[in-house]
Amino acid sequence: MMTRFAQRLTGATIVVVIAAAMVLLVGGRIDEALISLVGGIAAVLMAIGTREDGSPAAPAPDADAEGLVREVLDAIVEPVMLVRAGVVTFANRAAYALLGRHILGEHVRVAIRHPAAAHRLGGGVAGGVGGVSDRPVELVGLGSPDQRWEMRTGETTDCARIVHLIDQTGNYAAERMRVDFVANASHELRTPLASILGFIETLGEEAGADPAIRTRFLKVMFDEARRMQRLVEDLISLSRIEAEKYRLPPDAVDLAAMIREVRDEIEDSGHARASDVELDIDDATPRITGDRAQLSQLIHNLVGNAMKYGRSQTPVTIRLAAEPSGMVRLSIVDEGEGIAPEHIPRLTERFYRVDAGRSRSLGGTGLGLAIVKHIVERHRGRLDISSRVGVGTTVLIVLPPADNVATVEAGVIKG
Repeated sequence: MMTRFAQRLTGATIVVVIAAAMVLLVGGRIDEALISLVGGIAAVLMAIGTREDGSPAAPAPDADAEGLVREVLDAIVEPVMLVRAGVVTFANRAAYALLGRHILGEHVRVAIRHPAAAHRLGGGVAGGVGGVSDRPVELVGLGSPDQRWEMRTGETTDCARIVHLIDQTGNYAAERMRVDFVANASHELRTPLASILGFIETLGEEAGADPAIRTRFLKVMFDEARRMQRLVEDLISLSRIEAEKYRLPPDAVDLAAMIREVRDEIEDSGHARASDVELDIDDATPRITGDRAQLSQLIHNLVGNAMKYGRSQTPVTIRLAAEPSGMVRLSIVDEGEGIAPEHIPRLTERFYRVDAGRSRSLGGTGLGLAIVKHIVERHRGRLDISSRVGVGTTVLIVLPPADNVATVEAGVIKG
């Protein structure tokens, strides 16, 4: 049974944790919450209640309080340091991993070798409590050239300084991707729009009186407008797929039947390479849980790419079978120029093209494989692209069968 002392210790600790959480929620400052948590725990350990017999409890040994504080700070996954008189007197495991074990006992400006950190930690910026600015400092290149950290500082009641480093590398990469995406989309739309406007202006002049010139210009304008339409449709499609990324598809889909439907649609379209599409399908392949429209789009995109970039009168082979593990294996193989190894990791990036001029001339938007990647991710599958220059390219997709999606969702694949 828990003693009165233990009960009071537990209750007081809970109150301290709740108070720190409220500081974080209300102020939005993790450094202030951290200070409240550490200071509160130390105060509880040194000043808690009485013994069971009612006599005053002896103060907890400083070593015990310090040990608990160390355990709390070591559990924080981000680097935290305690600085007194400019010297690092404590650092948690994350700080040692980033900066090295030698930082203990060093001046903080030597421990964090960065000009922006030295300026802040040297007292060059005023404006916060006790002369410590509450504005975060961005540290670029700390740890590795590509890493970006946000440094926040705060003060304890005994004028020690807490230095907290927050890794912002992932956020910066995501923001950079967003900016690049907007810039690329704007460029892809601006180019055909400028062409259309130029031809309209020309048609409004004397050139518009010549029927042959007018017909040729109108065809160019129509082609450019269709290019813009395809791009807008792909952008909308990509946005919709991303919005549904965490929602499991609703239907049981027979991929074998769907592949045959896609092949028939390509034949009916009159495509010059329709006769090159060959099927190698195991009809015993199990169904998958999927979104029919998205899976049809995936197959159309991959077969369309294979026909565009494969050599004329060479087969474009679609294979479907079940793996020994029970997973469903779909592959599209072409015999074309192939892709150099350095390009393969970036093929699913938005607007990335191995040959931009050729891709645009063939009607590509630069979003086809990005859409394929997001569809595969939504279906909890795996995408792999392999290629040999001068031989051809194979796109492999592995998907869980219908009775296995829930298991994949939980992070475990049967078999």
